[in-house]
Amino acid sequence: MADQTDVRDVALALPGVVEIESEGFDFRVLGKGFVWSYPERIPGRRRIIRTDIAVLFVGDEAEKQALLLGEPETFFTVSGYDGWPLVMLRLEQVGADRLKELITDAWRMRSGDELVADLDNRPRRGSPGRPGP
Repeated sequence: MADQTDVRDVALALPGVVEIESEGFDFRVLGKGFVWSYPERIPGRRRIIRTDIAVLFVGDEAEKQALLLGEPETFFTVSGYDGWPLVMLRLEQVGADRLKELITDAWRMRSGDELVADLDNRPRRGSPGRPGP
């Protein structure tokens, strides 16, 4: 079960990431958002920043639909996000490894080739020359 601290840890470990000051969390790379807190809007009420739900960039409509249809307990959308390559992720539904995969994929789609190469060329934990966990 992930939470906003896990989101922050994963996002800030990626090259070129900037955290934007917000009520929840908001991470960008090269000025483009890739994961942020869900601003829930209920008609007639002030919006509520949900730190238990992340808005995640997914790249395109096909990927969005695959996630929504394949894992409806984990991902959802609302009408305000129609036409946008974004899904809402219920953090309580994912573990640390899956969260890292999802956030890293979102970051890869928003970052440039140079940043991706920087990440791909980093030594892995436990690899030669670097101590393990």
